[in-house]
Amino acid sequence: MTVSLILASQSPARRAVLAAAGVIPVIHVSEVDEPAALRDAASERGTSVEQLNVEQRVSILARAKAQAVYHAWKCVADAAASASGDLVVGYPLEAEPAGSESSESAGNALASDSQSDVTHNVDTAQTRDFSGVTVPTKTFDIHDFAYTSKSSHDCSGVLIVGCDSMFLLDGECYGKPHTPEVAFERIKQMSGKTGQLWTGHCLIDAKTGKTICKTSHASVTFAQMNDAEIRAYVATGEPLEVAGSFTLEGFGGAFIESINGDPHGVLGISLPLLRQMVSELGYAWPDLWNKESLEETGEKNDPTSTEVPKENVHQPGDGWVHCDCGRRHWGHNGAAGVLLARRDAETGRVTHVVMQHRALWSAEGGTWGIPGGAISDGESAIEGALRESFEEANITSGDIEVVGAYREDHGNWCYTTVFAFEKPGHSVDPCAHDDESMEIKWMPIDDVPKLKLLTAMRTDWPSFRARLDSLASIR
Repeated sequence: MTVSLILASQSPARRAVLAAAGVIPVIHVSEVDEPAALRDAASERGTSVEQLNVEQRVSILARAKAQAVYHAWKCVADAAASASGDLVVGYPLEAEPAGSESSESAGNALASDSQSDVTHNVDTAQTRDFSGVTVPTKTFDIHDFAYTSKSSHDCSGVLIVGCDSMFLLDGECYGKPHTPEVAFERIKQMSGKTGQLWTGHCLIDAKTGKTICKTSHASVTFAQMNDAEIRAYVATGEPLEVAGSFTLEGFGGAFIESINGDPHGVLGISLPLLRQMVSELGYAWPDLWNKESLEETGEKNDPTSTEVPKENVHQPGDGWVHCDCGRRHWGHNGAAGVLLARRDAETGRVTHVVMQHRALWSAEGGTWGIPGGAISDGESAIEGALRESFEEANITSGDIEVVGAYREDHGNWCYTTVFAFEKPGHSVDPCAHDDESMEIKWMPIDDVPKLKLLTAMRTDWPSFRARLDSLASIR
């Protein structure tokens, strides 16, 4: 059995602890408003936030983070399950030459001169242009994705873990200091003292909704630190965004004299406790081990002509594939994106589509395409497309309906374009959610051919436009 672990946190320390134990989690940031979550929980209990003890606080926040990611995951899963329409699969590598132009010459075509100001990076990362060939296709029901696009690392379980840590010193709870001034004063108070680092854990079985919450804690004793040492430590920036204003694995480690308790809990996630929780949900800890398969996929920043932002996280499913088409493509399990269309309320005709202006560091950077990316382990192509479109473009699954899909199958790699409409009475407000886009906006459908399009989008746009119009006419 293979189990995928989703970590509801962007904490590098938590991810590093899991990775060292053989578990590379999928990162879904919860974006929970922590003060509001504590206020709401306190109100439900008929008390104030100040009266909540440290164990209650970390438990409340860990649960809030895990549940936020669970609800987002379930929204994607429900939208994928309610998808309708046809899945058309094209096999361009099986194509016959069109006219006198050979399939090889057409297949190797790069972007036209009109795209000369586009950053193509390494040409082996660019999609082949199949505009000069007639691509054979087969049509399936859209729910035949289980047959046609099974993940190479198919998962029988999905677990979501949320964590939160706080430091208790002299009866007062400390979270992240955020500013150098606050960090300096807190660390000065901690110097030469012993406090307790508490970490709440909430684990949810995404397929059943069953939830388990537990906490861990450990006593941490700090060395005496003079003001110069404290200022130097604060100047590193390390203590500003960590609970208690210190880290064990970084610059702060030199100032920690002893730990009594679980050291992993001090790093933000307790492995022994998490293993126990996984077992209570009916899974075996070794089923989460996936580090070896991820390391085989390669690095995200290869190839590029502009440096990939360092904060980008390498996730299960990420990696360059040496494709049978002769190029390199992103996505160990393939990739997918959403082509979202807006219709006129009276006529039903398609008027706009959401388009993404791709970041310069990406392959074919500077072109326009649709939001999407690598399919993660355990996801279907539709689920991957919906998740990526939310993460990149704020396209919320609950506001759209999936009405069809096109998959370009290269044999050992594929890209799936998911066609979707806004639900009646719903409105999607797209925006760039991360650094993979220069801009994302609703584009008048007649203006799309005027853009500098990603090679594959430029090739497929005429058929995509025709299919959108056809889908709109029958709905």
